[in-house]
Amino acid sequence: MDIVTTDLQVPHVSTVPANAGQLVHLFVRERDGTRHQKSRKAVLMIHGRSIPVLTGFDLGNGFYNWALSLAQAGFDVFMLDFQGSGRSPRPKMDDPCNVNPAQQSILIPTPLSALCTVKYPFHLTTSKSDWDELDTVVDYIRAYRNVEKVALIGWSAAAFAIGPYAIQHPDKVKSVLFNAPIFPPNGRPSMVGTRFGAPTGGFEFPMNLTTKADFESMWVKELKCYYQREYGIQEFVWRSIMKNDKIGRTWGPALPYGRPEGVLRYRNAFWWGWNSTTVKLDGTLGQSVPVLIIYGEHDSQVTQTTSSPFTTFSVTALYDAIPGARKLIFKVACAGHSMVWERQAKVLHYISKQWLKRGSVVGLTNGSFFVDTGGNLYPQ
Repeated sequence: MDIVTTDLQVPHVSTVPANAGQLVHLFVRERDGTRHQKSRKAVLMIHGRSIPVLTGFDLGNGFYNWALSLAQAGFDVFMLDFQGSGRSPRPKMDDPCNVNPAQQSILIPTPLSALCTVKYPFHLTTSKSDWDELDTVVDYIRAYRNVEKVALIGWSAAAFAIGPYAIQHPDKVKSVLFNAPIFPPNGRPSMVGTRFGAPTGGFEFPMNLTTKADFESMWVKELKCYYQREYGIQEFVWRSIMKNDKIGRTWGPALPYGRPEGVLRYRNAFWWGWNSTTVKLDGTLGQSVPVLIIYGEHDSQVTQTTSSPFTTFSVTALYDAIPGARKLIFKVACAGHSMVWERQAKVLHYISKQWLKRGSVVGLTNGSFFVDTGGNLYPQ
């Protein structure tokens, strides 16, 4: 297939509190597989809380590259980094003093010589800033490629952006695919008396860190079956994360030969408006906007219980809360939260192609199913 790859800088007036009102340029990559088609099918892929969009969806040029797989199937695929992630602007994140105080010791002695006071004692991005950036890019794609609607795909915490966005803009969204969605049934509500207005509250620093060791340990605890991931893939993924962060790769623990190992820097976001109440608004999801959910059977992040309702998650509660009948959910055998980089990525690619082409999977538009390692479907 003749796939054309283009890196775009989409202009946007920022609503991130740290640089509100400034003209910024959002990083968007396009993988276009529709050049010889009469009409285009546009897809926009959105990253989660911490992993840059290219690492998540455009990894290399082989088995794990979800965006390329979709482009080769005849889609015009776009990928967006929100501000605070990947190759989009990262206001207030170049100063190591703005790291979560509980994590600053990771940066001693590189680049910090001692702990320091946070210079920007606020969270970085918000639900509103994400929705605004998403709307700018969706409108850009609609005009750029002359399409009425765009299909959305989001991994993990991208659900906080694409779910509420689809409810607010059903006229612009063709469908939603949630991969391993984070969903708090009793999550932080919007301001009282509003649909999606900002509530009071927030956090006291703009940036978090993950070390290479922590990244690996989170993945390892979900490896529950033989050959779930390919040997060495974790190193390949980490190198991609570092490639997408020119500052982060110069920070962190020193390797034996002196060069810093690097850290994964990610924005501290204040999110709201994603819970069992808002999912039902207007009856949009599952009706005018069809929904597909897919997750791994060993994913420990999509279902967890904590002392806070804001961090208690349930992927099946999301399916149950969606009011319409045009909804599907698939639990995939031998896969975890990082299915995009695991052997079962082939199932993810296959199901998403069916969904984007037909609005169904093997003729199904509703129901809950288990997918075994042979690709067989069983009702749940």
